[in-house]
Amino acid sequence: MDGFDASRLRAPPRRRPRRLSQLFTNLAHDADERVTIGSIRDALGDRSFAALLVVFAAFNLLPLPPGSSAFLGLPLLIVSAQMMYGSKRAWLPRFLLEKSLSAAQFRKIMDWMVPRLTQLENYVRPRYWPFWRRRGERITGIITFILAVVVTLPIPLGNWLPAFATALLGLALSERDGLLFAVGGAVALVAFAVIVFVFGVAGAAAETIFSLVM
Repeated sequence: MDGFDASRLRAPPRRRPRRLSQLFTNLAHDADERVTIGSIRDALGDRSFAALLVVFAAFNLLPLPPGSSAFLGLPLLIVSAQMMYGSKRAWLPRFLLEKSLSAAQFRKIMDWMVPRLTQLENYVRPRYWPFWRRRGERITGIITFILAVVVTLPIPLGNWLPAFATALLGLALSERDGLLFAVGGAVALVAFAVIVFVFGVAGAAAETIFSLVM
């Protein structure tokens, strides 16, 4: 009688989830006519929170007309608030879900975004994440909510660094990379410091002007 082979009872290795760059590439490839925010959310499935952070943060990294961040920061506020609350699926109001881009516009954004995301992903992998395993999403939500508030402020070029930090934190959450999470947190601190400095300088300048006028 042959001996018992315990290896047969071993569970098959878990397949690593597709990376965000692959998901976005597929979305761009399959885009037909109009691409709505709702279709993007549905296509991202159970990774929608982290992926939506990356998508909306990337929109705020693009050179767009002044004032665009006030609108583009709104989805970041909504998504991060739900992460703080512990929601399981990203909810967005209907008027945002129905917002759309043409397939050509969406592919143009993805052509800019995917190569940069792919370069980042070359250095990203699951590591140093056990501490954040249960709390990572809520902690990320708290930090990105504060960053989203800064993104919506009408500060010239003031939204770029907070948006970049949000993209890093979203990617870190998606890939369970604790090291990238620390890097994103450091960038967030720098962003906060810059904003405080800008407001400090603006306040001092306003006080000086007021004293001269009076």
